[in-house]
Amino acid sequence: MATQVTANARRGLSFLQIAIAVQTLTIFFQAVSAGLLLTSSYGETLHGVGARVMYGAAMLYVLAAVLAWKPGGGSPRPIWHASGFLVLASVQVVLGIAHVPSVHLPLGVLMFALSVLALTRR
Repeated sequence: MATQVTANARRGLSFLQIAIAVQTLTIFFQAVSAGLLLTSSYGETLHGVGARVMYGAAMLYVLAAVLAWKPGGGSPRPIWHASGFLVLASVQVVLGIAHVPSVHLPLGVLMFALSVLALTRR
């Protein structure tokens, strides 16, 4: 029985690592598409689609954190990190829609740094 719990915990952690990696990549894509906003006509469309994908990746991170915690009975700390990140993503979306680049851009950089940090800590 203990072997099954350990295997489930490893699988959950693996899914958690994948979710964080996807989130990190989507945030990086957002930085690239933000640059395209300045130089091309399709940049706004790419950035809008990327925002939706990034928000979905943040929700996936929360799901992965819950799934990693529940079967193995580990620490709920990743759930708090993932939930906090989802709050930051929500603020980021609101700021983007409101066209507040003075806060939107630095928050995007912070989110990328936090996502890379979460990825390297796993």
